[in-house]
Amino acid sequence: VAFPSSATAEVEGWLDSLDDQLPPLRNFILPSGGQAAAHLHMARSVCRRAERSVVPLVRQELVDLEVGKYLNRLSDYLFTAARYVAMKQGHPEVVYKKATPAA
Repeated sequence: VAFPSSATAEVEGWLDSLDDQLPPLRNFILPSGGQAAAHLHMARSVCRRAERSVVPLVRQELVDLEVGKYLNRLSDYLFTAARYVAMKQGHPEVVYKKATPAA
């Protein structure tokens, strides 16, 4: 059964709509931003896990390639939605800083 590419395109539209309202990412950011953003980050983690589980099935041609694309775009949307919610609620983004080795 073919997975409709229109579903992926729809998620990409949602993603673009939110992304247009956010400052561009210049650094890696850590999941943060309050309770709503935390739930979106958790959903993103679950989505990424599903995506990793689907990859072998796609390679074996047991699942339509579009399913993998959809899960990838959905997890990107959930990340962007978490950033958007955090911004709307006034929570700053937490930039990842590499630990410096002890001397």
